[in-house]
Amino acid sequence: MAQDEKLFQSYTIPSDLKENANAIIRLEDTHIDVKAYNKMVYTNKRIVTILNSSGDSKHGAYMGYDKNTNIKKLEVKIYNSRGDEIKKIKKGDFEDVSAVDGGTLYSDSRVKYLNYTPTDYPYTVLFETEVEYTSTAFLPGWRPIEGFYTSSQNVNYKIINNSGIEIKIKTSNFDEYQIEKYSDFHYSAKNLLAIKPESYSPPFNSFAPDLKASLTEFDMEGVKGVNNNWADFGKWMNDKLIRDTQILPQQVRDEIRSLTANAKTNLEKAKIVYEYMQNKTRYISVQVGIGGWKPMLASDVDRLGYGDCKGLTNYTKAMLDEIGVENFYTVIYGGRDVRHIDDSFSSVQGNHVILCVPNESDYLWLECTSQTSPFGYNANFTDDRDALIITPEGGKIVHTKVYSTEENLLTSNAVIVLDEQGNIKADIITKSYGTQYGQHEGIQNQTEKDQKLYFKKYWSYINALDISSVTYNNDKDKIEFTETFNVAAERYAAKTGDRLLLQPNLFNRLENAPNRYSNRKLPFEIDRGFTDIDSYEINIPSSLEVEALMEPISIKNKFGEYEASLTKTDGNKLIYKRKFIIHKGNYPKEEYENYRAFNLEVVKHDKSKIVLKSKS
Repeated sequence: MAQDEKLFQSYTIPSDLKENANAIIRLEDTHIDVKAYNKMVYTNKRIVTILNSSGDSKHGAYMGYDKNTNIKKLEVKIYNSRGDEIKKIKKGDFEDVSAVDGGTLYSDSRVKYLNYTPTDYPYTVLFETEVEYTSTAFLPGWRPIEGFYTSSQNVNYKIINNSGIEIKIKTSNFDEYQIEKYSDFHYSAKNLLAIKPESYSPPFNSFAPDLKASLTEFDMEGVKGVNNNWADFGKWMNDKLIRDTQILPQQVRDEIRSLTANAKTNLEKAKIVYEYMQNKTRYISVQVGIGGWKPMLASDVDRLGYGDCKGLTNYTKAMLDEIGVENFYTVIYGGRDVRHIDDSFSSVQGNHVILCVPNESDYLWLECTSQTSPFGYNANFTDDRDALIITPEGGKIVHTKVYSTEENLLTSNAVIVLDEQGNIKADIITKSYGTQYGQHEGIQNQTEKDQKLYFKKYWSYINALDISSVTYNNDKDKIEFTETFNVAAERYAAKTGDRLLLQPNLFNRLENAPNRYSNRKLPFEIDRGFTDIDSYEINIPSSLEVEALMEPISIKNKFGEYEASLTKTDGNKLIYKRKFIIHKGNYPKEEYENYRAFNLEVVKHDKSKIVLKSKS
């Protein structure tokens, strides 16, 4: 206890552990006692010092539960910076809420959590818990460093296996950190420093230490599972979670057959079914089911008109099965950051479900939670990552679509009229594809006021910008989003005596380069490439002539390409052309400054000026 008392005192924290930290894990002892395939006991003692308001969420004092969980102990003590106890919270005093968001209609998962508003910083939280589980599918893993801005002074993890069943363990990135291994099931780490995020740093779990654990036989709410490999795990999911949930009402079966009767290919049939599902249902989080993993009955989704990712995917799957179109229920990690299902370690993984439709030698991916996504479009959320497809024969790891640099295209074309005072009027057409389609098409759903605010921020370097009209065309068949603008701006070109200074790249500039780091710590990643192609016709007054054109520029390196040129045609027209390409790639930290230098060159040339002078 004397040792614990020192940990309650904030001034005893080593100074290096406070650097870049919002919170310090002073001590964490995690013990997991696996007693049988359907019984385990989890105990945890955790002491965390919170340095500032950004670290408040790091106390970790919460516990999820359901009907298969028995929380035997749940207690918090809070200490001030001197180590004096200032508050004690027992199990009955914890907030108790649904474990999912307020949009959920019903859920059997709940969470008890500490609701504490500190009066001063730093403060320290002691959290102790003991929980019995009859579901063992989710064997707790271990992250010695919990995330950015969090350091760890002394953290320990131990599994005791009395079940007679094999437990699989996989460790990642342990060699780069001082992790002590006592056995395959017992690890410890001390004085792990906080990691500060950096621009373009890869996902945290790709470089931080991580341990996964999984039973080869487990229980999920009374359903026994087998998990020797992904084939086993997928077979269990198919047979025990999915297969008996896909019975459709006869009326729906007849309607789907009628709608697809004249379709010539399976892809045409799949598109008809997908759009039928989009028009008939909406997404809402639903956690009732086996550990939140068993989908709603397809008949319930049809009757109610809503479902979560599992239910909507399963409903779409049932309709495609009805008309003989091969498809696979797919477990994946959804999110802007790319995260893979670990192909070398079978276990309960993933946070999302989509549908896979084989298409010749490739796969098409259907996002069933969206009422607006084009058929087969999965950029920016489930693209370029390993996923688990569930077949009748078992599970299989496959990679989702990679949107290429060329596919992720944005084109902008403009006709610009400049007057003698430097005022401009312009008609602009932009077209976006691939990942850039997803970045642009959502703007059409905002209010007119919010749209104009967005574009004024997007073109913030144009003073007094007036957007008189904006129209959109969302071609979901081509997956092409077109924006048409009519804009004007006063004194865009700076007037100096009888000269105008004009920046010919009016509408697609790189304004800022990535952040500079004097001592970068992390590797860097460009997770998605893209291509921008711009062409502007600039009409200048007949009373002006070009005194100095910008020199054409061409840069090409491993990171991408940049080209820009300005030419004068007959009459008073200038043609500005620009191409900017960034390639997807992973690079060591030593390459970051070269990438930043490339971006600085682009920023500089995007702001190039030309001089127009009066002819008289």
